[in-house]
Amino acid sequence: MNAKLAILTVFLLFAIANAADICNLKVSELMECKPAATPPSPTPPSSACCKALSHADLKCLCKFMDSPPLPDIDPKLAKELPGKCKISNVPKCP
Repeated sequence: MNAKLAILTVFLLFAIANAADICNLKVSELMECKPAATPPSPTPPSSACCKALSHADLKCLCKFMDSPPLPDIDPKLAKELPGKCKISNVPKCP
C-alpha cells in the first residue's frame, strides 16, 4: 500500500507537468488527494480522493515510482492513502 502512495505522488507531478489524464485519473482528481499527502498536518483523504483512487489504474501508476515527488507532497503520506481509503488488491510495484 505504501508503494501506491509514492506512485500517486509521482503521477501527480507528471500529470500537472503535462496537463493530461494519466492512469485513468484527471489532474483535478489527483489534486483531491493533495491535502491528505501534504505535511505537516495532513487531513484524512476526502471521499473525492478515495473515489479517484478507486478507479485509477494503480498498476499504471507504478511506472511513476522513481520520478521526483510533487512539491509539498510527502511520499510516505501518499503511500498510505490506498489503505486509508480501504482500497483492496493494490498491486505491488517492481
